[in-house]
Amino acid sequence: MPDLATPLIAPPLIEWYAEFARDLPWRRPDFGAWGVLVSEFMLQQTPVNRVIPHLEAWLERWPTPGALAAEPPAEAVRQWANLGYPRRALRLHRAAIEISQRHGGVVPSQVEDLLALSGVGEYTARAVAVFAHGERHPVVDINTRRVLARVLSGRAQPGPAARSDLPLMESILPEGMADAAAVNAATMELGAVVCTARAPRCGVCPLSEVCAWRSAGYPDTGDVRPKQAAYVGSHRQARGAVLKVLREAAPRPVALAEVIPAWPDVKQRERAIASVVADGLAEVRGDALQLPS
Repeated sequence: MPDLATPLIAPPLIEWYAEFARDLPWRRPDFGAWGVLVSEFMLQQTPVNRVIPHLEAWLERWPTPGALAAEPPAEAVRQWANLGYPRRALRLHRAAIEISQRHGGVVPSQVEDLLALSGVGEYTARAVAVFAHGERHPVVDINTRRVLARVLSGRAQPGPAARSDLPLMESILPEGMADAAAVNAATMELGAVVCTARAPRCGVCPLSEVCAWRSAGYPDTGDVRPKQAAYVGSHRQARGAVLKVLREAAPRPVALAEVIPAWPDVKQRERAIASVVADGLAEVRGDALQLPS
């Protein structure tokens, strides 16, 4: 059941979202569940502005799960281009096959069925169920957690993800399915564009009057968020360089000796090649390397 906080939080959130929400492709009513699922895969650890052109190209090429499932996994990795974390492409390809085989090519609506798909975790399953199918569930991402931490708990930053996150979000959801979906979306949007980590714009926040953190005088309650490792010179950068060579050469294999031969750290280069092979992102064929068949 909704908490006593719901009447104070839900209506201003819904009103604010209706007026100020960004016009993003996956929020359009005719976007479809497959588009929402693809967008959620791409949005994992990748900014919105980078995702949109890749998403549009992906859905133009593969407008249905069946269309992607009919292609070899190498094409998914190739189309993923420079989005980063390319294992997501392989998992999305596997999910498309599973949707085709288990659900007749239709993205399921139930959280349990969505969780059974490759690459789909708690957040993605709930997001697709709510935003694509209109189901009523709490949906929590890092932006949501920051809003809840400040408004309800008076903390400057959220702590680590916890089991209490979903019940806390549930406590502000209205009973109606459409309103609950709007509050889920609005809370995420508020955290993304107003209640930001470093420079919250409290003067335009629809929840400023009920925000516990603001009422307490914006105390510094600490920040336990993990720091992101530098990209330049990292294992991730080396892996990305390996995959870039393979994508540009596909479908032609690349001689192992020609895969980033000038990389400054020879051992890091070898680890990068070995790791993309271990992850199924590439295959060794004799003395050559290629995208997975």
